[in-house]
Amino acid sequence: MNADALVRFNELKPLLFSIAYRMLGTVMDAEDMVQETFIRWQASDYQNVQSAKAWLSTVITRLCINHLKSARIQRETYVGPWLPEPLVSKTGNDPGENASLSDSLSLAFLVVLESLSPTERAVFLLREVFNCAFSEIAPMVEKTEANCRQILARARKSVEERRPRFDATPESAELLIQQFDEAVQTGNLANLLKLLAEDVVLVSDGGGKARALLRPILGPDHVARLLIGAAKKFGSVPQVRRPASINGLPGIISFEHNRIARVLAFGIRNQRIQSLFIIANPDKLRHLPEFPLQNPK
Repeated sequence: MNADALVRFNELKPLLFSIAYRMLGTVMDAEDMVQETFIRWQASDYQNVQSAKAWLSTVITRLCINHLKSARIQRETYVGPWLPEPLVSKTGNDPGENASLSDSLSLAFLVVLESLSPTERAVFLLREVFNCAFSEIAPMVEKTEANCRQILARARKSVEERRPRFDATPESAELLIQQFDEAVQTGNLANLLKLLAEDVVLVSDGGGKARALLRPILGPDHVARLLIGAAKKFGSVPQVRRPASINGLPGIISFEHNRIARVLAFGIRNQRIQSLFIIANPDKLRHLPEFPLQNPK
């Protein structure tokens, strides 16, 4: 491979990962798709490729569609609710991401995408998130432009019916999470109920490999009592909690015995916690960076 082809691939690598992660919801699988795309790029007649971006985007999109078709069988047999692997940063969103890209990383949004077929998911993401023209999308998914427009209309309707909206500023979210953490750890039910929306939902993913609920929990009273009960039952284990941005949502990383035990992400709307996502499956946490443990919260 000549130097120019390698440079061009490396320039487009972040885009390829962005497509693959949003398609698959798993970091390791997305990285595998990027690597497989690179192998195919090496074996291609890249010197005669008119658009490296179009060629590489087509390859990784088709790889992801094929992978999703096989992964759906695995997810149907998954123990408990399935959540995407979290992307974690210490504070805020990636400044290189525009608003549409950042919003499309939300755990809630990625869960909604699970309701789409692999092809619907590809068309929706390529058009709505990555702003590709239908003339570009059609060959990627091996459909006509007219078919892609119909697929997008169905996918957009399905997503908009289920898509939650969150509106917390970083400052208000930080204060709310501090109040939440204090109420849970001290067992203050009244204060905790004040922080939860009437339609709050708690979803936890342990994959059968960590403590987790086998179904979502709905309603402030059920969620609050469960959280306080769990804190009392398992609170004897030394923990360190660190604030972090989880897929663009405010969150907490919980460490036990100097290892990441779980990740919590909060969907906040109108100054209340509307969604709480807890990821404890160790397979989904092993790619995360080990943040310094000084000044625990």
